[in-house]
Amino acid sequence: MVKVLLIMEQCNPEWVSVPLVGFNFYSVIRKRVESTLVTHERNRNALEKVREGHEIVYISEGPKIRSYYSLTRRLTSRGAVNWPLQHALSYPIYNEFNKKVYRLFHQRVEAKEFDVVHALTPMLPRYPVKMINACRDTPFVLGPINGGIPFPRSFGAVGRKEFSHFNFLRFFSRLIPGYAKTYQNADRVLAGSSYTMTMIRERFYIRPNRIKLFFENGIPKSFFGTPKKSKAGDGDIRLLFVGRLVPYKGSDMVIDALSRVDRATLKKMRFSIVGDGSERGSLEKQSRDLGLDDVVRFAGWVDQNETARFYKESDLFCFPSVREFGGAVVLEAMASGLPCVVVDHGGIGEYVTDETGFKIAPRSRDYITEELALKIQALVHNKSLYEAMSKKAVERAREFEWEKKGDDMVKIYEEVIRERSFN
Repeated sequence: MVKVLLIMEQCNPEWVSVPLVGFNFYSVIRKRVESTLVTHERNRNALEKVREGHEIVYISEGPKIRSYYSLTRRLTSRGAVNWPLQHALSYPIYNEFNKKVYRLFHQRVEAKEFDVVHALTPMLPRYPVKMINACRDTPFVLGPINGGIPFPRSFGAVGRKEFSHFNFLRFFSRLIPGYAKTYQNADRVLAGSSYTMTMIRERFYIRPNRIKLFFENGIPKSFFGTPKKSKAGDGDIRLLFVGRLVPYKGSDMVIDALSRVDRATLKKMRFSIVGDGSERGSLEKQSRDLGLDDVVRFAGWVDQNETARFYKESDLFCFPSVREFGGAVVLEAMASGLPCVVVDHGGIGEYVTDETGFKIAPRSRDYITEELALKIQALVHNKSLYEAMSKKAVERAREFEWEKKGDDMVKIYEEVIRERSFN
């Protein structure tokens, strides 16, 4: 059995976003290989509940870094989270972890105790991995990494609300010792989006055979539903949005779009917004001003099981986020049989195909809003189109099943081991 050292600073089944994605990868990888997970101490309590005898090594942090961690969260999380600044200020926290992992494991890697070293989280495309220095005789896999996607030009104002003027800080990551070496010496770099893959390949002159598109999000088998039947001419049409209520996610454009559909169609509409955030107050006012109080429902934050119920009870998923790296909610919607209407920018534009929904070019806010209205009406009134897209959505989502992703990752391990053996 293949022996793998998994380096995952963020790996936690009780958190969301990258820590949860990291754990989902870990949970399927460890079934297929002999794994040693090295992760941060802050994940201990959650991971010990699901350890099941697997080897996990926890890296502690010093008191100064612990205080710094609390400070950075306070500085960057006042109101909306300033992600560019948080990622920049968080580097010293990661760097301590990175150095301690190397100190603890480099001799074992150099002694070839592992067949593969895989650095999986964080998924930012600008953090180096010191362990690459010990991988002279051991294959090294990095990723999936994702990020760096800019806001569309027509959404500069939205970008400023999301602190895009701090994105210049990304440049300084190129000056971090070991940053370029991590990518240039990796046996395989896995990129979570086509944009990130192109960016990394061109920045570091990586040969095409050493970089691979590998989407980071997945879906558990238990989440899948069956294709849905059209309600054309029969019953309410339930639209759904799931996500944080922040400017770039675009729920305001769905509300505006509903005000543009014809009156007969609108009478059948019910739109549920699942999530919360800084924009909720303005979204509620927008709904009132447009006379949509009877159409739009704000559900707030709900747990994962409750979210699954919303998918099951809905007919159509509208998620016009203008800057999305991954967009796991789109996969969840497709797995539930919902045709999706999204903006064609970033990861979600790669998840959704022409057979599973509609992708709208981010030309302008008004263009997206008008197209949303047209696509919603098309799916409401065209029974054959709706049912065909629902069927294909479930089929497409099957490609992202976590168990399949585990199998695909092991194939990558076997590939890099085989390549090394021929060198």
